[in-house]
Amino acid sequence: MADANADWMGSLPAALRSYPLSNLAIPGSHDSFSYWVDEKSPVGPDQATAIKRLAKISLVKKIMKKWSVTQNLTFKEQLEGGIRYFDLRVSSKPGEIGQEIYFIHGLFGIKVWDGLMEINTFLEQHPKEVIFLDFNHFYAMDDSHHFFLINRIRSAFGSKLCCVECVEYVTLQYMWEKKHQVLIFYHYPLYREFPFLWPGNKMPAPWANTTNVHKLLQFLETTLEERSRYGTFHVSQAILTPRVKTIARHLIRGLKNTLVHRNLPMILNWVKAQKPGVMGVNIITSDFVELVDFAATVIALNDLLLEEDDSSSKS
Repeated sequence: MADANADWMGSLPAALRSYPLSNLAIPGSHDSFSYWVDEKSPVGPDQATAIKRLAKISLVKKIMKKWSVTQNLTFKEQLEGGIRYFDLRVSSKPGEIGQEIYFIHGLFGIKVWDGLMEINTFLEQHPKEVIFLDFNHFYAMDDSHHFFLINRIRSAFGSKLCCVECVEYVTLQYMWEKKHQVLIFYHYPLYREFPFLWPGNKMPAPWANTTNVHKLLQFLETTLEERSRYGTFHVSQAILTPRVKTIARHLIRGLKNTLVHRNLPMILNWVKAQKPGVMGVNIITSDFVELVDFAATVIALNDLLLEEDDSSSKS
């Protein structure tokens, strides 16, 4: 993915800077941090007991890795490629002293702090870019772990954090004036205690949970029609989810070779046919965002808003 997308928000035409971010087309990644998972670590608390037992066999962890990894690019590479929404699942490590929190998808990933630092470095270098961090799954965490994580988020981003506001007010112009660059969505009741944590219900992300690309596209259409028109962002998860029998049949091939490669062209064609706006798409997420020109395709949809502007000013 070309670095041409590293500053795409800062390069948007002036007319789009006053659009609510909820009406723009924004590329995101699914299980954004899973580019590296630790085969040597214990299996995560997000997994069923049976898997934890099986994982004592080292080959099982190698296979798990093939199905746990949904991205090849680091945060920095995803950001440079234009990705602005990150889907984050986090966990403590049971048995570890202290409150350290890690990214997780089957196996443990990097420390959340290291990921936040990497993201912050990018934001320092690209002051007009705005990102969405969606903390939507928490494992093996009590309130003390949450307070630890929330303090980490505050330490990492400081004044870049955008406090909860009416969604329609949040435009690029608004963010730039306030020098904000980060919106944090936190799907846990403690969000109420911190003005910079947006509730999870402001970021609905309906999930098709299917291996069938036709069912997925039908689901994306239906959930867009039902999309709440005002007051929330919206995630279209353009992803296929392996079933146990899919994994059993294609153990060694892994997610990318079994489901993603084959179906990405159809998914991308669906993306190309979309339109952003109140009645259209907002955030679209994908696995392995670099396999096709995913980010650039989503970003390009914003041009349709300009055409709309043109035609309404002429009429």
